[in-house]
Amino acid sequence: MSDEKETGSGLYASTKLLFLTYSVLDYSLANPDTLTKYRVAAGISEKVLAAVSKLCVAGEKVVTICQTGDKLIEEELAKVYRGKTVKGFSHPTTVSPASYVTPYTPLASDAAEANIELQAGEPVKIQLGAQIDGFGSIVCDTVLVQPKDQAEDVVTGRTADLILATYYANELFLRLMIPPGLFSSGTDEEKAKVAAVKAPTQTKITSLLDKVAKSYECNLVESTTSWLFERNEIEGKKKIVIAPAEGTKGEGTPEIGEVWGVEMGMSLGSGKVKAIDQRATLLRRTTNTYILKSQTARKTLSTVQNKFGHFPFSLRQLEEEGGDTKYKVGVYEGVRQGVLRQYELVGDKDAAPVARLLTTLAITKNGISKLGAPPALDLSKFQSDKKITDEEVLKILEQPLGKNKSKSKNKKKKKPTKKAAKAGEDDEEESDDE
Repeated sequence: MSDEKETGSGLYASTKLLFLTYSVLDYSLANPDTLTKYRVAAGISEKVLAAVSKLCVAGEKVVTICQTGDKLIEEELAKVYRGKTVKGFSHPTTVSPASYVTPYTPLASDAAEANIELQAGEPVKIQLGAQIDGFGSIVCDTVLVQPKDQAEDVVTGRTADLILATYYANELFLRLMIPPGLFSSGTDEEKAKVAAVKAPTQTKITSLLDKVAKSYECNLVESTTSWLFERNEIEGKKKIVIAPAEGTKGEGTPEIGEVWGVEMGMSLGSGKVKAIDQRATLLRRTTNTYILKSQTARKTLSTVQNKFGHFPFSLRQLEEEGGDTKYKVGVYEGVRQGVLRQYELVGDKDAAPVARLLTTLAITKNGISKLGAPPALDLSKFQSDKKITDEEVLKILEQPLGKNKSKSKNKKKKKPTKKAAKAGEDDEEESDDE
């Protein structure tokens, strides 16, 4: 009898341990804590993006804006999850001038880079992000640099074409991320028929987005890539490549329960890109393991791992971290051995102005839930003599991003739990996957 009790208690203990282990390792959107952490990170990213956008006026130095943005992210992070939860940058603050395609983060120690100033009227791309417990929210917006002490005017001409093309192409792309049949209604047979429709291929996605670009006499930026996001990973197993260059292609289709970083790039030039003859200052830790030989390199890698994990970081941040110039030697060895990856600077081949947007989103059973996005564009401030006329594109643009929640309009909002409030969840938007 006692043996049976011991066996039973042992089985209970094993089952409990298995349950606890599963609970700890459940980082999917099915875990409410995961969505909460994404939303807190999104709140920080969007707040800092708004603040940095206001700093983008003619004559301001790019490096100063990047430094201010990083400081603001750190200040906001200090207000949330004050326990042992790991938190930090999911992307440093980068400010890319007009023809730059990739994120740009200059070094304060380099005189030439440190003196780069914003020019009035140029479209600059601001990209940044925060992460809570490895759940990162990255946002990117394109803002037009304003002259100092001058009110915003209505934007016209080719600049308006670029901004509007980017906006509508992005809106279209977000809707193409929704799995077919998610919003279907009618009989079970009708729903099954709609659900059986295959998701658009990546070739089809590029074709539809190109119709928007051509409507405004613009071109998609070559090999603009959107990635599946996972915990501690912003370049997951799936990717969508728009206007792929020769030898590149995407993999996989979006599914319910996934988080993606959706990027849109548009150019007033050909859309083709070329390398910019400047040092790469944006890097990230890879998943490769290699014991670096020099003590300096090992020290640098340890700093990177502790402060940034596997998220991108700027050489400027390492520079400011310890003021030790030897980190450059460590970075060089880390890149050479494949434990660090550097993002090469790329710009428009024709040196034409480029616009970019990046939205972090979750795909839920109720549609698209934004977990960090650029602010909505005020269309009244942009005037163009061009417009979209393609019926297929217009029909998709009319579709909603989420299901109608009219049934719950009269329901009272639940007060946030003490746990969520303490965590710092200051995002008032309700969960879309309830």
